[in-house]
Amino acid sequence: MTEHAISRFPVPALDEMPEDIRDMIETVQEKSGFVPNVFLALAYRPDEFRAFFAAHDALMDKSEGLSKAEREMIVVATSAVNDCLYCVVAHGAILRIRAKNPLIADQVAVNPRKADLSDRERHMVDFALKMVNDSASVTDADIDAMRDKGFTTDEIWDIGAITAFFAMSNRLANLTSMRPNDEFYSMAR
Repeated sequence: MTEHAISRFPVPALDEMPEDIRDMIETVQEKSGFVPNVFLALAYRPDEFRAFFAAHDALMDKSEGLSKAEREMIVVATSAVNDCLYCVVAHGAILRIRAKNPLIADQVAVNPRKADLSDRERHMVDFALKMVNDSASVTDADIDAMRDKGFTTDEIWDIGAITAFFAMSNRLANLTSMRPNDEFYSMAR
């Protein structure tokens, strides 16, 4: 493989990073076997790195409400609309692992209307896509319809919050031209 830049902005060396950030990166590396490029690229701005990962973890690491696979499905579907290669590839890998389905991430990224989704997943993705495409048009009737489909108030909030957070994340990844790690492409295939 050809060596490509992780970001078009400076990427600090691990030994140049603040200790808390370095510790977080080393923990991720121990768990996954590699360092996802998002950690290295965002380390350029330590305060923003901390805020980003605090928000990310608050939304994505919950065990109540939406499943972790459902959370990743939202990320993949909305990141595809936002043309974010990094998030589609990285979170697609995580979705394949969490859903235990090697096909689902590609289906959701390319055409969620034809993806093999349950009714619940379809309603969730449709709502997330409405949020990503035209959040100003979301009405009380849309929220009520989600409740009628079995979603709790907190789950509806999480669908919207994950969509909103990754809209920011997608734009930051595109700004930096963040490159997905090669490892993500073959995970859970």
